[in-house]
Amino acid sequence: MELAEVLAKLEAMGTEQNRKVYGRHGIGVNMFGVSFAEMKKLAKEIKKDQRLTEQLWETGNWEARVVATMIADPKLIEEAQLHTWVECLTDHTLTDVLTSNLASKTPFAQALMVAWIRSEEEWVGRAGWQMLTQLALGKEPLPDEFFEPFLEKIGTGIHQSKNRIKEAMNTALIAIGSRNDLLEAKALQLAAAIGKVKVDHGETACKTPDATAYINKMKQRKLAKAKA
Repeated sequence: MELAEVLAKLEAMGTEQNRKVYGRHGIGVNMFGVSFAEMKKLAKEIKKDQRLTEQLWETGNWEARVVATMIADPKLIEEAQLHTWVECLTDHTLTDVLTSNLASKTPFAQALMVAWIRSEEEWVGRAGWQMLTQLALGKEPLPDEFFEPFLEKIGTGIHQSKNRIKEAMNTALIAIGSRNDLLEAKALQLAAAIGKVKVDHGETACKTPDATAYINKMKQRKLAKAKA
């Protein structure tokens, strides 16, 4: 599928209601208002296409970039390309899909995570913590020692961090706490020490998960699944 055809399809699928919703979530005007369900269908139709991936990203259109993360090949994308792309981010939603759909699946996911977490730029820093969440939830057999230094960083820096970095740090804390009993105990202790994490979600109904409650909820789900 060619670039012009993809853009035409995306524009046709956009709705005014979605544009209003996306606007409230901080997404800029260069978007059509296409639902994620429709974008996923389109990406499935296109399949993996690295050439088209890069063309879509270069348009700057929000949906085009979301679809780009869906059709990109994690084995073909270059590390330098992702460093360039992460600097283009301007909202938390695209940040999250870039990390979950693509960056976390590359062979250099850990290197990207470490580099991005160090950044004070809100979207780059968020991308780093979201990468850590993906690693914590993944199946790679990483030792507890890999995650423990990041728990310390969360404990000392979460309340001083920028809004959407703070939110991602809270998410990472929950993900780390879901890995095993030892990390769960450390994460729960840290969550109690941190207390309530305040995130400005703008004109939306979104709420910040309470880490303690959420870690316990995930534990109960695991126990129920094991019994089943």
